[in-house]
Amino acid sequence: MARKRADRPNVVVFFTDQQRWDTTGVHGCPLNLTPNFDRMARRGTDLHHTFTCQPVCGPARSCLQTGMYATNTGVYRNGIPLAQDAATLAKSFNAAGYATGYIGKWHLGTQDPVPPAERGGYQSWLASNVLEFTSDAYDTIMFDDEGQPRRLPGYRADAVTDAAIRYVDSHQAEPFFLFISYIEPHHQNHIDDYPPPDGYREPYTGKWTPPDLQALGGSSAQHLGGYFGMIKRLDEALGRLQDAIKSLGLSEDTIVLYTTDHGNHFKTRNAEYKRSCHESSVRLPAAITGPGFDGKGRVEQLVSLVDLPPTLLDAAGLPVPPSMEGRSIVPLVNGQAETWPQEVFIQISESQVGRAIRTHRWKYGVDAPDKHGSRDSGSDVYVEQYLYDLDSDPYELQNLIEIDAYQGVTGELRERLIARMVAAGEAAPLIQSPPSHTHGQRATDIDTVRTRYLRPEIAAKVNTLDG
Repeated sequence: MARKRADRPNVVVFFTDQQRWDTTGVHGCPLNLTPNFDRMARRGTDLHHTFTCQPVCGPARSCLQTGMYATNTGVYRNGIPLAQDAATLAKSFNAAGYATGYIGKWHLGTQDPVPPAERGGYQSWLASNVLEFTSDAYDTIMFDDEGQPRRLPGYRADAVTDAAIRYVDSHQAEPFFLFISYIEPHHQNHIDDYPPPDGYREPYTGKWTPPDLQALGGSSAQHLGGYFGMIKRLDEALGRLQDAIKSLGLSEDTIVLYTTDHGNHFKTRNAEYKRSCHESSVRLPAAITGPGFDGKGRVEQLVSLVDLPPTLLDAAGLPVPPSMEGRSIVPLVNGQAETWPQEVFIQISESQVGRAIRTHRWKYGVDAPDKHGSRDSGSDVYVEQYLYDLDSDPYELQNLIEIDAYQGVTGELRERLIARMVAAGEAAPLIQSPPSHTHGQRATDIDTVRTRYLRPEIAAKVNTLDG
């Protein structure tokens, strides 16, 4: 089918909440939960190693709307609204003459209904600030353009999808940017459960448990059946949306990005489900189809959530605001990127104040000993918490941070972490050894550390270091 508009493709973001990367077939899940996503990844572009830059709902959303790290959006924890003057995706698409629409969970405002000034520039609105508080599995209430409550029939993921299909159908004559933000497979807070559609829990209960959860347990035995059932219905929703786009003759004109905000470790790494830098919490499923991405295969480089906003703008032929800190993957998928970062940088908040980097082989993380994530966005001092060799320990079950034989690796990763922090606008911190590990204290004078790591040649290593 020939393209109708060669210059300005439609753009749709299909955004789930708290979905583990290994729930998809392309990442090895044996349950056939995601045939539509898997087909999308195989026919389009599979961003096989994608990571969140903040494993918390609100902060991750601020990063995806702005292409900035959470310490720069100001939304370093839940409950902080996105600045009204932030340069967002919606504003960039608005300026290019696109119709822009938002459907689902926002989590970047101060209240429900979200005031128009707090909607990130989206022109059309059917959403709730915190959808898990205004809805349940079979009781979906969101707020429209006028701030009026709208009750939508059906299972919640289906209700949101119905609204998205109606939007696509009513805007097919003009280029549009549509952001669809699901609450599934996030838990329903007031019952601490993962409610799938009727009949979708039983087929997956006791069938398969990811290896990290086999080893660590947590709440996985109680919750995996419902969690997997929610993902199955989400994938069916993706298929329905794809069918609608195809039936309207828009497939060749529409870029579709599928991803999520963070994963789910089922109370194995802390007392709840996320806010951890382990793979189960930070690695994401991500695939993109449409003009410029079909047939591009698997991307093996490490991609961050902050890389996705500039990617969407670049793919649509629009300028990328200078405030965006990520990189477009368009040159990467076209074989034109001369360099690409060899690590992704992750900030942690709320449960603790922490920082981490993830290379193809290593995970290295630090926490601030005297800071609290609910009030502090960063720290001058951090203590090393973990080092994992992902080649030999992909499920991060053996922490190597106190083993002397790995101090050379730790030293290199420490430099790379500090360089990434500086590049993201943070002050170079003092990073100390774990209290129980006295071999080779890292530094004694924070001014010396800052002077060293603020040198331009050190900061420039961010994009050139070899993984």
